[in-house]
Amino acid sequence: MDIIEQIVSGDVRTIARILRDIDDELPSSRSILQRLYPHTGKAHVVGFTGSPGVGKSSLVDQIAGFYRKESRTVGILAVDPTSPFTGGAILGDRIRMQRHFLDPGVFIRSLATRGQFGGLSKSTNDMVNVLDAAGKDVVLVETVGVGQDEVEIANSAHTTVLVTVPGMGDDIQAIKAGIMEIGDIFVVNKADREGSRKTVRELMNLIEIGLRRREGLDWEPQIVETEAVKGKGVDKLYETIEKHKAHLQATGSERWREVVEKRTRIQLMSALRDQALKVVLQRLDEQGTSVDELVRRIVDRESDPYTIVEQILDKGLQ
Repeated sequence: MDIIEQIVSGDVRTIARILRDIDDELPSSRSILQRLYPHTGKAHVVGFTGSPGVGKSSLVDQIAGFYRKESRTVGILAVDPTSPFTGGAILGDRIRMQRHFLDPGVFIRSLATRGQFGGLSKSTNDMVNVLDAAGKDVVLVETVGVGQDEVEIANSAHTTVLVTVPGMGDDIQAIKAGIMEIGDIFVVNKADREGSRKTVRELMNLIEIGLRRREGLDWEPQIVETEAVKGKGVDKLYETIEKHKAHLQATGSERWREVVEKRTRIQLMSALRDQALKVVLQRLDEQGTSVDELVRRIVDRESDPYTIVEQILDKGLQ
């Protein structure tokens, strides 16, 4: 059976192998992604973001269980911090999702950020496409949790869930600083803690301010209180995620297409940047010029970054 047919049919080993190749940036994975792309566009991509320790992994674990109760297949991409020793993912999230390991309807993959900003791995969008092509009904993406830089998840998901907990004032400050703009659903997890209602009120005020700033917004961000470890409130979160999906796909609504176009534009620009950089570095290598040499010229004030770039793009280095 052809590798594309194996992936589309949901063969776990083949899916795992191509995801590994994508993470390792093997050239062979590009042609496979090209051939898989016509099979994508069906999965609902849900992103979970928020600071470390707010319970994202527990929520993803619980939400996956709700999808499985309805016999829907789930892909989970858990972006872990990069190990400073091995360069790989620490895999903490997969450890916390052990109960799904033996379920053939759930595919879990941890991947390392490898220094990538924005809370996502560089290869996340490609991996989402593989799981989409493999027939997963929903793909849950959990970001590493690095604060305000996590706005990137909004460019990769149809529905963005921002998770916070009571007593974390820095989280609310971050939301004020800009993360507020990306949330479709706000979760106050560990809602049994003191200060839960205060956090909810603060979020309600911020949502109201955000709605005034964003005229024409047809979805009012929802707030859900949960206790993920105990499973409390997770049913409401699941219903709200489904409600947002239905809103995007409503008859006569262009919102789903708008979201897809936004995701596609970001992915196209990212692929263009990556490929352009590879071409430039390859040409420099062919000319016998190293990046280290260019850096030396700039440091020694023999040239500057702007002139070097102009020479590379317009005239070729002398």
